[in-house]
Amino acid sequence: MSGSFMPLWTTLQDLEILQLQGLQWTVSHAYGNSAFYRERLEGAGVTPDRIRTLEDLERLPFTTADDLQTGYPFPLRSVSFDRIVRVHASSGTTGRRKVLCYTQEDLNDWACMFARCYEMAGLTRQDRVQIAVGYGLWTAGVGFQLGCERFGAMTVPVGPANSEMHCQMLVDLQSTVFCATASMALLIAEEVERRGLKDKIALRKFIFGAERHSRGMRQRIQEITGAEHLFDIPGLTELYGPGTGLECLAHQGIHYWADYYILEILHPETLEPVRPGEIGEMVVTTLRKEAAPLIRYRTRDLTRLLPEPCPCGNLLPRHDHLLGRSDDMFIFRAVNIYPGQIDHVLSHIPKVGSEYQVHLFHREDGRDVMLIKTERARHAAADNDARIKDIVAREIRRQIMVRCEVEILDYAALPRTERKSQRVFDHRSATN
Repeated sequence: MSGSFMPLWTTLQDLEILQLQGLQWTVSHAYGNSAFYRERLEGAGVTPDRIRTLEDLERLPFTTADDLQTGYPFPLRSVSFDRIVRVHASSGTTGRRKVLCYTQEDLNDWACMFARCYEMAGLTRQDRVQIAVGYGLWTAGVGFQLGCERFGAMTVPVGPANSEMHCQMLVDLQSTVFCATASMALLIAEEVERRGLKDKIALRKFIFGAERHSRGMRQRIQEITGAEHLFDIPGLTELYGPGTGLECLAHQGIHYWADYYILEILHPETLEPVRPGEIGEMVVTTLRKEAAPLIRYRTRDLTRLLPEPCPCGNLLPRHDHLLGRSDDMFIFRAVNIYPGQIDHVLSHIPKVGSEYQVHLFHREDGRDVMLIKTERARHAAADNDARIKDIVAREIRRQIMVRCEVEILDYAALPRTERKSQRVFDHRSATN
């Protein structure tokens, strides 16, 4: 590792100066090199010379996932093709993938951001980082590897292979860090337990993202493996990929790299700023991105800013763990519900496992029914099931204001997966 990857600025005033310079550059770059952005900015009555303060950010129009679909296959492109050295893509809601392109400078910035993640997690060049996420068009595997190599630790790029290979590498190569989705991390942790490998591996830390995970899942992984720290990492293909922020060793929210992008938290319907500490939608504007800059891009991810200073002492601003996505919301008996709310309730109930599913049904009498299936905690006795069902139903009613039915399953009865776990199953459309 050559020096630190943390920012050089030392005050929030310095950060604001850097952000303004980056905002002015981005608007000028996009206006001058992207037909899409020029049309969108002119439609909003904005030209680059009108961006004089950070408050002028509110003058700028929004960009959405629909714009990426409309501009397929090279949406938001703001450089000539001979400067594009790579593309990545994520799945699109209409079947078309969201394809984003990168210049060499974009990749350099991404590598530095990700190296900063490893530094914030307290890694050293002696660590061995086993990567268990997908490679290819998806940004995850390449991003984790790119940052690890820039940081200077040993990379073990296994990818989403079978548990047999992962367990072998954990034992043979003595990997100290495991990078995966939360579901994959739980799957491997339970394999370590099943095979009796806890005393044969050297895992100290997990870094996982791509899906929201519960406190119960974290506790379970830590209990099985004896890992010292588990870190949440955000990731969005449109915003480089994973590595644009990380939970620090204080584990009180996620520091995000405000010297690379501006984060706004807006009400998902009014698009007005929410008060600090209130939940809203993440909207991002890049400050350095060349090939496909983002101007007020609506991520649909829901979180809140954490305005208080972090106990770790780092000045980089923080947002909370993701609650979910605004388009993941489902409506049950006229109540808007996000899966993360159910996650939160279950995580605070003793003797309930970390895995759950929500099933929604439509009865013949016209009523909607919610069934929550959750596992019994490992070693918990089945004779407590009736009491646990009552507690879960009562807490869901108290905190989310809806009634539900509850089914308690045996530990490990719900499927484990190396990809994101599906939590909500809406059967109502099939019965209407």
